[in-house]
Amino acid sequence: MVKTKSHYDSPLGGITLIADETALLGLWFDWQPGYADDDSAVLGDSPTIGAAKRWLDEYFAGCIPRTEVPLRLEGTPFRKEAWALLRKVPYGETVSYGGLARRLELKRADGRRVSARAIGGAVHRNPIALIVPCHRVVGADGSLTGYAGGIETKIRLLQLEGVLK
Repeated sequence: MVKTKSHYDSPLGGITLIADETALLGLWFDWQPGYADDDSAVLGDSPTIGAAKRWLDEYFAGCIPRTEVPLRLEGTPFRKEAWALLRKVPYGETVSYGGLARRLELKRADGRRVSARAIGGAVHRNPIALIVPCHRVVGADGSLTGYAGGIETKIRLLQLEGVLK
């Protein structure tokens, strides 16, 4: 399957996007550590990348994005569960790592416990920044803890969404 890679100039800096013919596979700020470029992807645009860029345009205009972007999140079953919960955190709101852990525990039929630390690991490995809003996760006391794009970026994203003044 052919992968396409493109670049987006956001108000916060460059963003790299990677998609195949059916879904967005990756979206990250260019300076984020640990996000390796995909040398198999060819430079260009695709309908999926076009949709992701429209989503980003809406987001950086300060609006709740309405454009649908097909996503393929590749990871462990646990990470996929955590990322699915992240996608449900509304624009302009935050949730704690512990809060996400409790939501996942309630969702599971077997009653297995989930630690905030495990949620943090999954959040940190989110391959599709912004659309899967890992920047909306905060510490138990509301503190702005870790973000792969950097705390300053997290602050600016939460300011854009009206969470922070």
